[in-house]
Amino acid sequence: MSWLRMRSWSPYVVGALLGVLSWFAFASADKPLGVSTTFVRGIGLAEQATMTSHVAGNAYFEKTGIKVDWQMLLVIGIALGAWFSSSMSGDRVVERVPELWKARFGPGVTKRYAAAFLGGVLVLFGARLAGGCTSGHGISGSLQLAVSGWIFFVTLFIAAVAASFALYGKARAHV
Repeated sequence: MSWLRMRSWSPYVVGALLGVLSWFAFASADKPLGVSTTFVRGIGLAEQATMTSHVAGNAYFEKTGIKVDWQMLLVIGIALGAWFSSSMSGDRVVERVPELWKARFGPGVTKRYAAAFLGGVLVLFGARLAGGCTSGHGISGSLQLAVSGWIFFVTLFIAAVAASFALYGKARAHV
């Protein structure tokens, strides 16, 4: 089982495994892969414990329900799998502020965490606005040859390159 100790896997193998996982999701749950709904449902579970009447009157939760389902287990599995992988491979770099960020914005942890949090909020907002996330539109959509999935992927890469240049310019990390 030396493959469990590898620091990185072939992107071709991982891509094929994602395809198999997608087939399994369709065969067993009749649903595409996706994770953004889980975060909203997680908030709903937390709110339900403290503000039951608010959740009961929420139109979104009335439509989708608040439940622990296969998607939530997938998200938990992703986190546990990442932890397991880093433990097995010994690749546990604790880098609070990456070198490229330090070179551009300074070594402050607070600014880095605030930017990461804001970025996460924007991505989740965009995913909910678009009716799906990277895995939902990109992976599952493109695997089904949906035009929207391919448009999403192209737009994602263009936006990522533009955002990288806007944030970092032509700086190179000296790691």
